[in-house]
Amino acid sequence: MEIVSEPDITSPEEAREYLMKLRAILQYLGVSTGNMEAGSFRCDANISIRPKGTTELLSKVEVKNMNSFRAVYRALDYEAKRQQEVMEKSDKLVQETRGWVESKGVTVSQRSKEYAHDYRYFPEPDLPPLVFSREWVEEIKSHLPELPDARRDRFISQYGLPLYDANLLIDSKAMANYFEDCVKQMTGSSNGADLPKKAKTVSNWLLGDFSRMLNATNTSIEDTKVSPKHLAEMLKLADKGVLSGPAAKTVFEEMFLSGKTASDIVAEKGLSQISSSDEIEKIVAEVIADNSQAVSDYEKGKEQALAFLIGQVMKETKGRANPGMAKEILLHKLGGK
Repeated sequence: MEIVSEPDITSPEEAREYLMKLRAILQYLGVSTGNMEAGSFRCDANISIRPKGTTELLSKVEVKNMNSFRAVYRALDYEAKRQQEVMEKSDKLVQETRGWVESKGVTVSQRSKEYAHDYRYFPEPDLPPLVFSREWVEEIKSHLPELPDARRDRFISQYGLPLYDANLLIDSKAMANYFEDCVKQMTGSSNGADLPKKAKTVSNWLLGDFSRMLNATNTSIEDTKVSPKHLAEMLKLADKGVLSGPAAKTVFEEMFLSGKTASDIVAEKGLSQISSSDEIEKIVAEVIADNSQAVSDYEKGKEQALAFLIGQVMKETKGRANPGMAKEILLHKLGGK
């Protein structure tokens, strides 16, 4: 399928945004993987410039060999500047086809197309014209799945997500599906008074540590070893206080790399959160004794010294101490000095 747009895109950034939105729609419809690198989604771009204050476009140049959204942006940005430089030298712009050379960041001339007959327009004998009735088009339209913009709006209204989160999540159908599956695993449904809070927690993990690991290992979310059910289990352990924040990150990385469940990893590595006041008090006492300078700084009003001491407690417990309890005990002991 070839889609030809009207000449109403006015910047490289707008062209990139257009292509990203188009790819998302095709992915949501299930008609294309949208993988530019694999050739299942391609773009040739025609670009013309015009002097300020005028409406007439100068000679058109077609740019080929762009296999990523970044390449489209860079190629069009380069080509616009090249055409401006040609005109500033009073040279004539040639209507031609140019290829993008990614390694050099330039376009190079491939062939000239100065006249209409150079395009060799003729009917394609193997592609007969198709005529669709309006009724048939409307019937197909009524069966379309939820598209990206509609899903973004629903994520905002149903889950209370910020626009920023919703836009990033719906950019990939697989990511959006994963998000909703995980939220349902967390709440047992897609409703409830605590839904916004839990949805935001899931979003933070998907857009933060989860995406970081996907990028670092060049893994697609469809191929991840962490299922929505397993991520939800880990988040529940953190919500119940079984895992501290740092421990949760450690557990997640192990889950991502090994495919093990959070409960198995916690049991194997003894990563459950320490919430015993007696145990934390002993560690706090040792941290205070070993960091007299930080204690002195705190007593002089330097608040950052308290953060340092809390960090030392977390370090000593390998991230297992309940940070709220550690801070409370530290404040009590320092205040009693």
